[in-house]
Amino acid sequence: MSEIRPFRLHVPDEVLDDLRARLRRTRLLEDSPRRMPSGMSARWLRELVETWTDWDWRAREEWLAGFPQFLTEIDGTDIHFAHLRSEQPDAPVLLIMHGWPHTFALQLDITTLLPDFDVVVASLPGFAFSEPYADGPMSERRLAETMHRLMTDVLGYETYITYGEDVTANVSDLIAGAHPGQVAGIVATHAHFGTPAEREASDDPEVRAFFARLDAEHGPNGSYGHVQWARPDTLAAALNDSPAGLLAWIAEKLAEWSDTPGDEPASVEAVISRDRILTEAMIYWVTQSIATSFRPYYEGADTPEAMPPVDIPAAVHVQRHEHDFPEALARKFYTDLRVFERLDRGGHFTVAEAPEAMAERFRAFATGLRD
Repeated sequence: MSEIRPFRLHVPDEVLDDLRARLRRTRLLEDSPRRMPSGMSARWLRELVETWTDWDWRAREEWLAGFPQFLTEIDGTDIHFAHLRSEQPDAPVLLIMHGWPHTFALQLDITTLLPDFDVVVASLPGFAFSEPYADGPMSERRLAETMHRLMTDVLGYETYITYGEDVTANVSDLIAGAHPGQVAGIVATHAHFGTPAEREASDDPEVRAFFARLDAEHGPNGSYGHVQWARPDTLAAALNDSPAGLLAWIAEKLAEWSDTPGDEPASVEAVISRDRILTEAMIYWVTQSIATSFRPYYEGADTPEAMPPVDIPAAVHVQRHEHDFPEALARKFYTDLRVFERLDRGGHFTVAEAPEAMAERFRAFATGLRD
């Protein structure tokens, strides 16, 4: 069994001083004439930069330290994770995985609502405090095996429930499909899409309409991914050198992909607070991990691959940005589907946006598995 080492973040004073100096020298622009309403606005970015400049990071650092965190080595790569153990014996075990651009930190709040669970919130390789893979691609299958080994070989759990968002939605599906004897169930808010070829082959009008809508929206909304795939190092050079640029790139996606109450990007603060947004930016800044966070886009982990159906118990809670996801598609892939519902709240970052509601759903699902 791999050694588990305690981890606590402490950012050196000189790093904070350098950050604040850069923020004070930020050259901000006005909005372009035809800015997309959901895109970053000059006014909101100015507010975020001003707040970040004088922000009490040490208080936030103490908040992070309240969640027990660790490092362990898996196949030569240091993997970072938060691990919160329940005081209840035989508590159900839940693995929570992030995607891009969020980190483990955005998913911590829900852990305080699950004292009756053992919860592991993992950092993907190349994100936050996990090392990137030193050799070979960052594929979905490799991520799935790394996360499964963390839960079983390192932490010693015999069974657990898996949950993933964004990049790790498919990773979660692969874990569930490859290890049915050790994965008790899967919860999905980004249910399985299938490959482009599988989508094209469908003659279900509801399925075809769903993917046609996504394809129509992908042009203006998916350009970020094309850049991260085609020119990752060029973009990363700019973002790694400019904290304001990094903040704009991350905060825009947090705003655009969340289930926000208004059209302006600043309205995201109603569901993801400014402290939480700045925490995400700060983690990327101090770890200089924006470049390695792009690796899923050009190494395969963000490319759907064919996989067999998942036969273990599943619960699908359709997040708001995929509100028209067809139930037939879920039932075809998750052959033991226990729950299918369309959420009335929560977007791409569901456990961060609606932690109370999702905690109730995890608890109900785990109770159903035991019953």
